[in-house]
Amino acid sequence: MTIRRCAFLAICATSALLVSTTAAAQSSRGAASPRTADGQPDLTGVWDFRTVTPLERPAELADKAFLTGEEVAAYAAEKVRASNADLDREAKKLETTDRGQVNGTSETQDLALAYNDFWWDRGTAVVETRRTSLVIDPPNGRVPELTAAGAARAAERVRINQRPTEGPEDRPLGERCITGFNSGPPMLPAAYNMNVQIFQNDDYVVLLNEMVHNARIIPLDGSDHGTVPMWTGVSRGHWEGDTLVVETKNFLRETSFRSSSDNLHLIERIQRQDEDTLVYTFTVTDPTTWTAPWTVELPMRRSDLPIFEYACHEGNYGMEGTLSGARVIEKSGE
Repeated sequence: MTIRRCAFLAICATSALLVSTTAAAQSSRGAASPRTADGQPDLTGVWDFRTVTPLERPAELADKAFLTGEEVAAYAAEKVRASNADLDREAKKLETTDRGQVNGTSETQDLALAYNDFWWDRGTAVVETRRTSLVIDPPNGRVPELTAAGAARAAERVRINQRPTEGPEDRPLGERCITGFNSGPPMLPAAYNMNVQIFQNDDYVVLLNEMVHNARIIPLDGSDHGTVPMWTGVSRGHWEGDTLVVETKNFLRETSFRSSSDNLHLIERIQRQDEDTLVYTFTVTDPTTWTAPWTVELPMRRSDLPIFEYACHEGNYGMEGTLSGARVIEKSGE
């Protein structure tokens, strides 16, 4: 697996197809954002969405929606230290993950222990709002409870992960290099390659994620979503004032976002805050998975670096060994 420090991906051809003409006006905080030739906010560029702010508000901060200015640096430093894969590795194996699995006893150990710290690129700062979670609704900063059906799907995935692998379909889509675990949709910080390049013209917006190079081509023509399900769903976009709104549905059954079903309905909003910042917000609705919809807000910061190659091969190259090992376990009766 190659991360952002590695080889450069040439994307000139894609860029040439979807180049955007930007108004000449300068942009700064408090001034008008740059606009395209058709008058829409110019969202083009490479945007970085790393942060140490967790998705859900930690239990120890249950009644605290925002950090104070004095708390920010210490909190970020502690999050960086705690996520360092090389510190207290043996103790970390005994910790319980947010999904209730003990790191050192599950067949697929918590991702945090998979590599040493050199390979990670999780970020070092909290979000500028100083929120204690990326979840902004519900107000408690927590993802709503799973429904009975959602809990059953999550338990079934744990069961599958803990038995010998019967076939490639047993393995997660990210492991098989089909989808990226932070490229979405929706996009969420996770591990590394947390960058997205946006291309834009009058008729389309394209979101090219560095993770697995997932490219979502989003028509702006008002067309419907059709009936054919896709790995990353079917996305359609429109403008509401200065906000790009992207509606995605028709996800394949096998695509799972935190145990979601093929009923997942996603609304993403991207707004230009200033020259160097986008505000990315998404609302997740799936009544067969969660007891209520929930919303995340995440800043994306302009990056001066290009999109780099992400060479996802481990799951593909390792599949023969995974399946062979499972057959040995079956024969041994363990």
